[in-house]
Amino acid sequence: MYDWASSAFTTTVITVFLGPYLTSIAQTEVATFGALYLFGIPIAPQSLFPYAVSSSVFLQFLLLPIIGYASDGPLGKRAVILMCTAIGALATIGMYWIESGNAMLGALLFIIANGAYGSSIVAYNAMLNDIADEESRDQVSARGFAIGYAGGGLLLLLNLGLYLMKDSIGISGGQAVRISLASAGVWWGIFTFIPFLRTPKTQPKKTNEGILISISGMKEILHQPRILLFLIAFLLFNDGIQTVISMAAQFGSEELKLPLETLQVSILLVQIIAIFGALMFGKLAQSSSALNMLMLSLFLWMSIIIYAYAFLPPGSSIHFYVLSAVIALVLGGSQSLARSIYSKIIPAGSESRYFGIYELTDRGSSWLGPLLFGISLQLSGSYRSALFALIIFFLLGILFLGLFARRTRQET
Repeated sequence: MYDWASSAFTTTVITVFLGPYLTSIAQTEVATFGALYLFGIPIAPQSLFPYAVSSSVFLQFLLLPIIGYASDGPLGKRAVILMCTAIGALATIGMYWIESGNAMLGALLFIIANGAYGSSIVAYNAMLNDIADEESRDQVSARGFAIGYAGGGLLLLLNLGLYLMKDSIGISGGQAVRISLASAGVWWGIFTFIPFLRTPKTQPKKTNEGILISISGMKEILHQPRILLFLIAFLLFNDGIQTVISMAAQFGSEELKLPLETLQVSILLVQIIAIFGALMFGKLAQSSSALNMLMLSLFLWMSIIIYAYAFLPPGSSIHFYVLSAVIALVLGGSQSLARSIYSKIIPAGSESRYFGIYELTDRGSSWLGPLLFGISLQLSGSYRSALFALIIFFLLGILFLGLFARRTRQET
């Protein structure tokens, strides 16, 4: 149910509406005032959203030790999820008031909301080890992602209907976008608090470990080569995945000149097909292995980037739909399998602390990719070049997964 609730934020806010809307507001401010500045530093309007994504993850990095300590210790996972949801949902609802002239307010609200979202996922992912044994985690993880795609897709469908009917109900396109953004906060809050308040509260663990000790305890990973290699691989390839997803709408509107309706339909298509993609890869992992299927998905991701860079024609909705369908098939598989593999190699009793590091590049929480994308875009002025630069994340991710597989064979 938390996947169902929180995925509305990633689809409606991150993937579809906020990027193009915030960019258009920033462009209007530049046209009106001559420039867009942050602490005296000029910001290209098309780079504001990527920079906001990267900044939100930096905030998570600062909060990570506290979140991991609180989830594994005094508060417990359930309380952390509820607290972060309250903050994130309220900030998302506040996006209704983002209008021309306050692009920086929009960026600030997103930094708060995405920081809260990423922090909540630390505790949520750690729950996987509480509810599923090692043999069933591939399937349970896949089902969670599938349900999340269904929930995020349903709200997106409703928001797509609102946008298409905006003229008949007498609202502007901007107001329809702002209502859609706020609806994600309402959805996130309602579908989190209703089931979670009915969930039995587990007794928080008694621990003598303080926050500073918890921070230093993260150095343990440096002495665990398998975990370190997998985390490096995940940091790289999932940062690439999340950047492709979060920048897809901006790429489609600015580079391909596609209307917002086409972008909404394509993301809705992704949500529907990704349900089956997650379940399909979960099944394939049983006949082959989760690691083999994960490697296959990364090669497919590189093929997607190469096609989008060199062959995707501007203005073609059909080509964009086909590419979206292929993305959907591999999206759920790569994410769900990575989570289940990681859950099997971390020590029991410290799941939140270890998933805290994992979350630095989990859904909507990438930072290196958006930073590279934003810098490449600002320097080259080309969305295609900025997109192609992301292929380095997948190449390095495959390399480190290979080292992880080799280390695993040595230890077993």
